[in-house]
Amino acid sequence: MAKHPTNSRRQFLKTTAAASVGAATLGSAPRVVGARTPASIKRANGPVVISSRNGMNAVERAMEVLQSGADALDAVVAGVNLVEEDPNDTSVGYGGLPNADGVVQLDAAVMHGPTARAGSVACIEQIKYPSKVAKLVLERTDHVNLVGKGAQEFAIMHGFPLENLLTERARERWVRWRENLSNRDDYLPPHEADDDSIGADYIEQQRTWGTIHCSAIDLSGNISSVTTTSGLAFKIPGRVGDSPIIGAGLYCDNEVGAAGSTGRGEANLENCASFLIVERMRAGDSPEQACLFACERIADHTRKAYLLNDKGEPDFNVKFYALNAAGEVGGAEIRGGNSQFAAANADGSFLVDMAYLYKRD
Repeated sequence: MAKHPTNSRRQFLKTTAAASVGAATLGSAPRVVGARTPASIKRANGPVVISSRNGMNAVERAMEVLQSGADALDAVVAGVNLVEEDPNDTSVGYGGLPNADGVVQLDAAVMHGPTARAGSVACIEQIKYPSKVAKLVLERTDHVNLVGKGAQEFAIMHGFPLENLLTERARERWVRWRENLSNRDDYLPPHEADDDSIGADYIEQQRTWGTIHCSAIDLSGNISSVTTTSGLAFKIPGRVGDSPIIGAGLYCDNEVGAAGSTGRGEANLENCASFLIVERMRAGDSPEQACLFACERIADHTRKAYLLNDKGEPDFNVKFYALNAAGEVGGAEIRGGNSQFAAANADGSFLVDMAYLYKRD
């Protein structure tokens, strides 16, 4: 098996980090057109929100809630609720792509900095807002994680209605995946009678990982985080990724900062990367440096040949987003080049460029 080109990767890490010197700090800037590098952002007093790229509306909503004086946890949950209820986002909540059986199973987790408490749900079905249920697990139980039927019954007990989360768009994509997965089963796509190449036309890229992470600092300087997802498209029923696992999909320490992720959850689970990022910030790393460190840790620990490209590099992506208690923000991904994450402060919302370990092909 190919050995990781560790020296060249680390040199590249240094190069990309140097391209955005210093920590990203949110500051007074106009409502953004385009993206900004971390070095171009000046810090302003007041609340700060960050999110994955699909969370521009989420950071704007969270900022509105923060400006009213609300707790950071209430704000980030309100923000991601917009994505959970959006049928056009096929990676989160209503409209999310289903598992291999055509069932939408959702995961979510929250962490509350001031109380150092967490709550999460996994494999919950027919509940549109898993982040709200995760918050209730934190507030109304002595547990951290509820799964499957138990999580659903807990949600029903607290007044959540059961809803069909499989949209027509998601159903059609699932059927297309099922019909093209193999020509050795009984599911076939539309074809001509003499077509001998039906099925077996499965494209790996159809199995997308999708999630939204959101972290915030409120007017009191307290920090909270949320991550919510429908997980890996067409996954084995019951599969749980990193999103609802504290320390992997997110981690928050009120004295240090917060971090979260999107992408290949298995890689994050095996490295507890969000916890690692917060601890690196505790030791003095900027948010961007800490995120890059987590990317390198995953790359160093990826040993399965089928997960590596011909250069010995991870052939998948994981993205990390972080902020520290001083309001500095940063993000990094394993494979990148033009990726950004969403951010907001009292002056508006904008996109921030992400650092990366390897150039995307």
